[in-house]
Amino acid sequence: MPIATLSRQLAPGDTWPVPARRFGLRDEQWERIKDLLAGREGSVGVTASDNRLFVEAVLDRYRTGMPWRDLPERFDDGTKVHLRFSRCAKSGVWERVFQHLAADADTEYAIIDSAIVRAHQHSAGAQKSW
Repeated sequence: MPIATLSRQLAPGDTWPVPARRFGLRDEQWERIKDLLAGREGSVGVTASDNRLFVEAVLDRYRTGMPWRDLPERFDDGTKVHLRFSRCAKSGVWERVFQHLAADADTEYAIIDSAIVRAHQHSAGAQKSW
């Protein structure tokens, strides 16, 4: 994998190499979903302080399987993140995000073969008795 894909863009004054943000969304991923979230600039209601950090908190929580209360401090209070996540789920925000991403899915590398999918032991060719 090229080093450029592992590092963020250099800002003025940065030196090479710049460490990658392992827990975060890439900029192109964020650009695809940022206008679908509640709390963005120009939307009805309160403007969120950092929508990207919120989405990264949700992804980190589900990636690791940790309880909401154990989210790292960089993501703010876990109970607040969970409350906002629940409100987004009830209002259909996550469904809109998933539908948007599924409509433009890159399935070039989606492969299913017998090394990944295993059949049930009873599906091995026994006669059906119906």
